[in-house]
Amino acid sequence: MKFSEQSIRNKELKQAIAFNLFRALSILVVLILILILAFITINGIQVISWDFLTKMPEEGMTKGGIYPAIIGTFCLIAGSMLFAVPIGILSAVYINEYTKESFFKRFVKLMTNNLAGIPSIVFGLFGMSLFVNTLGFGDSILAGSLTLGLLTLPVIIRTTEEALKSVENSFRHGSYALGATKLQTIQRVVLPMAFPNIITGLILSIGRVSGETAPILFTVAAYFLPKLPHGIFDQVMALPYHLYVISTSGTNIAESRPMAYGTALVLIAIVLIVNVSANALRKYFSKKVKMN
Repeated sequence: MKFSEQSIRNKELKQAIAFNLFRALSILVVLILILILAFITINGIQVISWDFLTKMPEEGMTKGGIYPAIIGTFCLIAGSMLFAVPIGILSAVYINEYTKESFFKRFVKLMTNNLAGIPSIVFGLFGMSLFVNTLGFGDSILAGSLTLGLLTLPVIIRTTEEALKSVENSFRHGSYALGATKLQTIQRVVLPMAFPNIITGLILSIGRVSGETAPILFTVAAYFLPKLPHGIFDQVMALPYHLYVISTSGTNIAESRPMAYGTALVLIAIVLIVNVSANALRKYFSKKVKMN
């Protein structure tokens, strides 16, 4: 009896230690995030103004605003998502819904996972070789968007596939029993139920696209371009590359450093706004699925 009570106490002690350790690690992660945000905010808030957000850069980007970089970043996010989202979702649907367990399916998954692990600078070199030089798009929004789309494609495929797997087969069988075809079942049952989780992959993809520097360095980003693009074959400035340039190549460090922090703060704010909007959209569709 004493041995049993001692064993229970030891288990409870181990459980308490593990629980407190996990709690401490979680708090540490949150504190690191708060520290980073606080550091960027304190150093960057001093340059944030309406002029900083709406004016063109001046004097080698040490003065003026970052308006072209903001517009360029949104153009690249929209362009890459227009390319990657349909292909990624359709690929995941084919892998999960149409292919059976086989060597081909395992090979495709392996290649997708390997593609997700390739460094972004390699995508940049590939995009420069294929889109900029071979296809003749030049340094343009189109070339940059396609390169960033390839970069995010594995993330969208994997997250969409997991979202489709989370839909129970009973819903599919019920749809088949009512006379629906496979395509109708996917379109009207599976995808609507999986869509809230699919948005998670889109959030991760947008966050990665908005912060990448290497791919756009080779395919689209301009060093100093105080004007807005007029088409998909124009170059643009982008916040990540703009931040890199003014942090490493500024002629006047004292003047460029606050602008670097301000640019970083704007980039973080854009990512935060996009993530909050996507999460709100996810909650909306989750409620809609539950109501149906």
